Amino acid sequence: MLLLQNLGYAHPNKDVLFDNLNLAVNDHQKLALIGNNGAGKSTLLKIMAGLLAPSTGRVVASSAPYYIPQHFGQYDDLTVAQALHINGKITALAEILDGQATDANLAALDDDWTIEERSQEALLHWGLADVRLTQRLASLSGGQKTKVFLAGIAIHRPDIVLLDEPSNHLDTAGRQLLYDFIASSPSTVLVVSHDRKLLNLLDAVCELSRRGLALYGGNYAFYAEQKQVESHALTQDVKARATALRKAREAEREALERKHKQDARGKKSQDKAGLPAIVLGMMRNSAENSASRLKGIHAEKVGALAQELSELRKELPDTDKMKFNFDQSALHKGKVLFEAQGLNHNYGPGLLWPDDLTFRLHSGERLALHGPNGSGKTTLIKLLLGELEPTRGTLHRAGSQAVFIDQDYSLLHHQLSVYEQAQQFNAAGLQEHEVKIRLARFLFPQDYWDKPCSALSGGEKMRLLLCCLMISNQAPDLIVLDEPTNNLDIQNLEILTAALHDYHGTLVVVSHDEYFLQQLQVERTLRLG
Repeated sequence: MLLLQNLGYAHPNKDVLFDNLNLAVNDHQKLALIGNNGAGKSTLLKIMAGLLAPSTGRVVASSAPYYIPQHFGQYDDLTVAQALHINGKITALAEILDGQATDANLAALDDDWTIEERSQEALLHWGLADVRLTQRLASLSGGQKTKVFLAGIAIHRPDIVLLDEPSNHLDTAGRQLLYDFIASSPSTVLVVSHDRKLLNLLDAVCELSRRGLALYGGNYAFYAEQKQVESHALTQDVKARATALRKAREAEREALERKHKQDARGKKSQDKAGLPAIVLGMMRNSAENSASRLKGIHAEKVGALAQELSELRKELPDTDKMKFNFDQSALHKGKVLFEAQGLNHNYGPGLLWPDDLTFRLHSGERLALHGPNGSGKTTLIKLLLGELEPTRGTLHRAGSQAVFIDQDYSLLHHQLSVYEQAQQFNAAGLQEHEVKIRLARFLFPQDYWDKPCSALSGGEKMRLLLCCLMISNQAPDLIVLDEPTNNLDIQNLEILTAALHDYHGTLVVVSHDEYFLQQLQVERTLRLG
């Protein structure tokens, strides 16, 4: 059992991240925690794990959770044993077997005589047979680091497991092992992830937003369906409020016009009647007060409707606010862009691929490059883009305009501001206000325009790059994406997917996210390794 009771957290500068969160996770339940970047998912997970103290409220856990963090190199100085929190036991066991059966060593081991054997079995299960417990994480790839932390589940056998983006950096085989664990584990599991295939294996979805926690009693597919219903109802509500506001403004205008006409007719009658000046003044004051009251009544109604409409529009999904208008590629569909015959490339002392590659890629196709980590996907991309030349075989490249979107979004210049970066793609000569309108459509309001690109999150960089492509005069003939879903939240994944749906050129995608590839309607797969 895991309970959150009136939980809140504020940053050191007193900015409140979230407040008054309440949640009960039952024994053996498997729950997804989702939300936009910046909502506080990772912070909430650290509080549940006991690594961070809440500002208010408390966490009640039936046993100590096992926590698998996101990693960005911050654990590189640790050994595998230290990362797994078994270093003390491993050291004590080695000294006991060496004849130093001291009370301190026996206490440190705590009768866990199989710790080394269990550790090796766990590493073997996750494909890390060659990884030593004394090895530093700095020597491992991103996927291997993730697998080290995952191996700790079998070693510690926890009742509660907390996982923060566990499928990041994992190849297809690693992801399948993770999915198998999620499906078969008897533990209580809480997962922060944007991997929709993983999320569909879970019992329920908990969404963290500025309104707090909202629980949906089904997997991600159920959640997405419910959100679509909510979004449709919200859109209808926005339309109804907008119509009511328009009618209220028309009624206000018509009422004031009628009042002005009545007052004008009354003034003529008064002038003909020859009434004393003092009486005329009193009647004018009365008419002005009446008009003012009428205007105030309508203004109050219009203001209330405008406020309601503004608040409702804030609740609209961000993807509904964005406009995608990719131009057509200049190349006709079906043109041969690349033709490889017996293609291979040197890697160390030998060739990269056991079998030479022979394939064609036509304009308008959507191709996925599949293969385990180290199978040469990035090398093939460099060959296609002309950054490398083949060691063996031939590769014909037709003239085409290509855009390469890598995991670091290196097309963006980190020293430029958001507005300056957008101007770099302004080949059409749009006016300043037009560029800023497009930035606003891609969720970059005025307070972002002077912000350096280096300060943006991964999702924001992706959105800015998409905005830049929309600003440019001509859609690229080819877009190449290298693991584009890594470190994106679900909101930005949906934005990327929607943009690529509207793109009619050629797509080459490297991704282990099967759900994402299905959504892109990838037609062909080229398997490497």
